[in-house]
Amino acid sequence: MNTYIESVLKGVSIRHSSQPEFVQAVHEVLSSLSPVVDAHPEYEKADLLNRIVEPERMFTFRVVWMDDQGQYHTNRGWRCQFNGAIGPYKGGIRFQPNVNESIIKFLGFEQTFKNSLTGLPIGGGKGGSDFDPAGKSDAEIMRFCQSFVSALYRYIGPDVDVPAGDMGVGGREIGYMYGQYRRLKGAWENGVFTGKGLSYGGSLIRPEATGYGAMYYLEQVLRHQGDTIEGKRIGVTGYGNVAWGIVKKAAELGAVCCYISGSDGYIHDPDGINTPEKIDYMLEMREKHTGVKAYAEKFGCEYVPGAKFAGVDDIDVYMPAATQNEINLEDAKKLAASNVRYYIEVSNMPTTAEAVEYLRSREDIVVAPSKAVNAGGVGVSALEMAQNSERLVWTAEEVDAHLRSMMINIHNVSAEAAEEYGLGYDLISGANIAGFKKVATAMMEQGIF
Repeated sequence: MNTYIESVLKGVSIRHSSQPEFVQAVHEVLSSLSPVVDAHPEYEKADLLNRIVEPERMFTFRVVWMDDQGQYHTNRGWRCQFNGAIGPYKGGIRFQPNVNESIIKFLGFEQTFKNSLTGLPIGGGKGGSDFDPAGKSDAEIMRFCQSFVSALYRYIGPDVDVPAGDMGVGGREIGYMYGQYRRLKGAWENGVFTGKGLSYGGSLIRPEATGYGAMYYLEQVLRHQGDTIEGKRIGVTGYGNVAWGIVKKAAELGAVCCYISGSDGYIHDPDGINTPEKIDYMLEMREKHTGVKAYAEKFGCEYVPGAKFAGVDDIDVYMPAATQNEINLEDAKKLAASNVRYYIEVSNMPTTAEAVEYLRSREDIVVAPSKAVNAGGVGVSALEMAQNSERLVWTAEEVDAHLRSMMINIHNVSAEAAEEYGLGYDLISGANIAGFKKVATAMMEQGIF
């Protein structure tokens, strides 16, 4: 490894020793960059890497809200504006009780390079709160969102920082947040949030975009390998918007998802989740927080509590789409011992460092990184920003065509970057290099600050 990269990684590990997710994300990206940094000694002179691993700014704030019984509660909120070299900060807001500063920073760091890969002018950011929306009434959700935005609205805007949804934050929450922003600003700046409702500037197919984009990326991987998506059997973790989009597009493309999992366990439907009734039921499961057991009870298939998967010996593609570090080394070895030949990360950093290293060592498995695979979600968010700026509404077909083209390009630039530096078909290194180069060039051209 390049000695400059080694020194930066050592410094990050020391300075941020209490932030394991952030340290893991930095190591994953920088460990791929030796050939690029070797070719650009000016990066070390400008201390570019130490600048690129520090957020430009980060806010921590309190969020006070009242429940339906009149009791007040205080949560913590964060917004990390990680890097704005190529455009306004752009990234989701996550409401989950396990959210902390390390998770927000790792997500903002990843978002910087993911957004770069889209080819669109958007920088990297992320935000969230340790608020748990599960079991809260609609009125409680509204009051929390209004309080959250009251603390944040001064620091966001269509040309400054554009939040979106993430885990625990969907169209309802975005609506409440934008409504409060508009009330406080007294201006129709609907480009300040993406993932909005269609009645006030949202984009068609935004809820499905991340899952759709992941399937379009998978298509390109299969094509590169001389394979086809027709008839492929897929296992997915999670059953939220992302998993739903994967299942829906897989059925359109001739593949079939036969495993989904939740916090309660997993279901195996050998016939596949490939009918409108089954696919639509995933939305009901998510809305009611039923867990995947409800699917097994409704459609009469296998349910295994407390597990992600068993032998998965009847699937070709595995797509983790739930949360960070959900796949560990033991899980990776189970996958490798099965018939899985394509490991396509969809959720942000879903695989532990040890598991990624193991899977990459297997010559019989193609591994694709989440920052490339799931970039379609933020890509369509940027298309929503474009529609808001132009005061136009694009058809679903137009948005989908842009998304597919974007995912083809993301795959191709990643593969080409890996090939350029003699790394073969290494999609992880290729995505890191391609995403980094654009941000690094912009930072160098804009001077040191």
